[in-house]
Amino acid sequence: MKHRCAIVVLLLSACATAGTDDGEYIFHAAGCLACHTVEDGEPLAGGRRFETPFGIFYAPNITPHAQHGIGRWTREQFIAALKHGVAPDGRAYFPVFPYPSYRLMHDDDAGKLYDYLMNRPAVAEPNRPHELPWWLSDWMIKPWQWWLQDEPPAPPGDATLTRGRYLVDALGHCGECHTPRDWAGVKDRTRYLGGTNEGPEGENIPNITPHRDDGIGKWRADDLAYYLETGELPDGDYAGSLMAEVIDNSTSHLTQQDREAMVVYLRSIEALPDP
Repeated sequence: MKHRCAIVVLLLSACATAGTDDGEYIFHAAGCLACHTVEDGEPLAGGRRFETPFGIFYAPNITPHAQHGIGRWTREQFIAALKHGVAPDGRAYFPVFPYPSYRLMHDDDAGKLYDYLMNRPAVAEPNRPHELPWWLSDWMIKPWQWWLQDEPPAPPGDATLTRGRYLVDALGHCGECHTPRDWAGVKDRTRYLGGTNEGPEGENIPNITPHRDDGIGKWRADDLAYYLETGELPDGDYAGSLMAEVIDNSTSHLTQQDREAMVVYLRSIEALPDP
């Protein structure tokens, strides 16, 4: 596993030639491919299953197919869905779609992402309905968005921290997995990035604050940056499962400068122990 992961990541890194301001770069930074693609399936055709405490959700088709994908969406409709969780027909999306993080994305970047997706191959793959408990329905999400949506941390002061925060909190939406949630599914900002045992596929998600015992406090900055590039841990092993996908499909495609900015930001936040 670790050899396969290393080879794949290094090949992807070598092929990552997109500029930091174009749609392909934003696509990789935002991690769209992994969530919207099933194993051995057509890219971005949806269907990936996510088990959560609120039910089972299936990622939708985001290819430009007119019937099953986003082919009929306007740029404005796409940005409203991405940043505010509002579907073209006015319905509210369930927050398993990480719009609470994507709302921090710049409109210009969201528009470039739209342009990129609209130029991908269209796939005629129908969307699968979610498997939800009887009490959870679409109408409940509008009040959730208005009342319970959490506020992000205050922006950092300098350019490197600002860029790192944008990559971690907005594009990379790291807090969606690494921050525990309360009974209503709202992220607990008092334990920001402190880890959780309720990952999107039933996995334990680690603490990535600078805590020395339970977090990344013992990691050197260059080890962290190298991990985001290759998946290699300081002990020589490699990332597995969901994090391997994040590295394969997202952080390995970033510039070295952007990975270093992520590291600077992660090392600047308050250290928290595991829940």
